[in-house]
Amino acid sequence: MAVRVLIVDDSATARAVIREVLESDRDIEVVGVAQDAYIARDKVVELRPDVICLDVEMPRMDGITFLKKLMAHMPTPVVMVSSLTQKGARTTLEALEAGAVDFVPKPHSNIYDGIDEIRDEIVSKVKAAAKAKVIQKKHISAPQRVSYNALSETTDKVIAIGASTGGTEAIKDVLTRLPANIPGIIIVQHMPSNFTKSFADRLNELCAIEVKEAKNGDFLGVGKALIAPGDFHMVLRRSGARYFVEIGSGDKVSGHRPSVDVMFNSVAKTAGANAIGVILTGMGADGAKGLLAMRNAGARTIGQNENSCIVYGMPKVAYEVGGVEKQYELDLIAQAVVRVAEEMK
Repeated sequence: MAVRVLIVDDSATARAVIREVLESDRDIEVVGVAQDAYIARDKVVELRPDVICLDVEMPRMDGITFLKKLMAHMPTPVVMVSSLTQKGARTTLEALEAGAVDFVPKPHSNIYDGIDEIRDEIVSKVKAAAKAKVIQKKHISAPQRVSYNALSETTDKVIAIGASTGGTEAIKDVLTRLPANIPGIIIVQHMPSNFTKSFADRLNELCAIEVKEAKNGDFLGVGKALIAPGDFHMVLRRSGARYFVEIGSGDKVSGHRPSVDVMFNSVAKTAGANAIGVILTGMGADGAKGLLAMRNAGARTIGQNENSCIVYGMPKVAYEVGGVEKQYELDLIAQAVVRVAEEMK
């Protein structure tokens, strides 16, 4: 059965192009379009779409306000259509916090330029959203932080986290629960280049640890998390007693740049049994082989379970190939990481 999509965008040109892109795939049917949130509200009730492609900036009611109302009354998978600007990045992160499943770049002024490059991304994300688990958004109190009994060898340990679809909120859940003295963390989240700094800055405001977008040569230390910059691979290296990261370009690996597999494989080689690997929600298989390499090198490995994943893709494949030692509900992963870190010699 085809995925039924409603497109909500105030630009007639954008609506036409997005429709053309989606309908180029025989497994997707555009059941309606709307130029503002009020028309969209009526069409959601009438058409009951499987997925909504939602513009962020619209007249009368902006996309974020509409999204929050939608999630409160009729939870539906939403893929945001966002501009690749700093403001657009901040708004998109707010949308993900409000319940959007994923986002795609807003086509630029010459809307047909490079359309082939984004066609696969839009189609794949809409299909993934149709299978995503969407829950009614409710007020949730701040997560309780886990304490960590740090030992003298904590500088030898490193935690590596990989995620994709649904990962921004999953990573936030894990990091906000971690104490300030946790071993250093490196993170790959599939995001465009303009978004990772805003993501890191937002987490830095919320967490006890320091969170920043990684730069080439950054050292990793206790209570510090480095997020791979969008469109660049990140690998772990060691200089004497200290870990640092290298940032580089190169081909996509497992369909992505940055790639979780690239990061996990480097951790397996550099840190071996002194590492903890964590794979969170996301579509596809990126990270599965790398996490298996980590486990084979003696690292401890953790996966998010199906019940708590927005998209149970990456953790599922990692579990099936033997890369995951044990799976946990999302809200128990931080506790599991701390417990494993304390057990490691």
